[in-house]
Amino acid sequence: MKKLILIAALTIVNLTATRAQNLLNINLSESTVEWVGEKVTGSHSGNISLKSAHFTMGKEHIEGGTFVMDMNSIRCTDIESPEYAEKLENHLKDDDFFGTEKFPTASFSFTKVIFDGTSYLLTGNMNIKGMSQEITFPAQFHTEKGLFIADAIVKVDRTKHDIKYGSGAFFDDLGDRMILDDFTLNIHLVTE
Repeated sequence: MKKLILIAALTIVNLTATRAQNLLNINLSESTVEWVGEKVTGSHSGNISLKSAHFTMGKEHIEGGTFVMDMNSIRCTDIESPEYAEKLENHLKDDDFFGTEKFPTASFSFTKVIFDGTSYLLTGNMNIKGMSQEITFPAQFHTEKGLFIADAIVKVDRTKHDIKYGSGAFFDDLGDRMILDDFTLNIHLVTE
């Protein structure tokens, strides 16, 4: 009986160690998440810092992963006036948009990875404001100087996360004040 318990314990330790070895941590300072929000009369863009991120590596390719964004770090980079840029940033942090006081992070976790030998199609749950939306998007992975790098352009329907401000789907007569429902995340992840 003692041998069986010892074997079971060693198996669990080995499985845990193997799983830990398969995690590829993301270098948070080298990785970027750029956002682009569009309206009828133009667009705004900026960046969001990552709080944590990793890939799960299988025998031959990526099999999963998660990244968490710090929504309080949201910055607008296309408005030259610091005063107006800060005004937009504060509005994006407000309850009209991301409600960062109550929801300081947003995340994406892979639920399915399709690899055809050359390219990836990722499916997972985007969680914003405590609401999850399943999305699928292509991603490019490659190695450079021994580092694993991933790039993806992700479209997110903000109304699926109860962000309805300025949405033509919910409000009439917005005219040129209408904001498109989809926003874009340009994601560039670099492993450590």
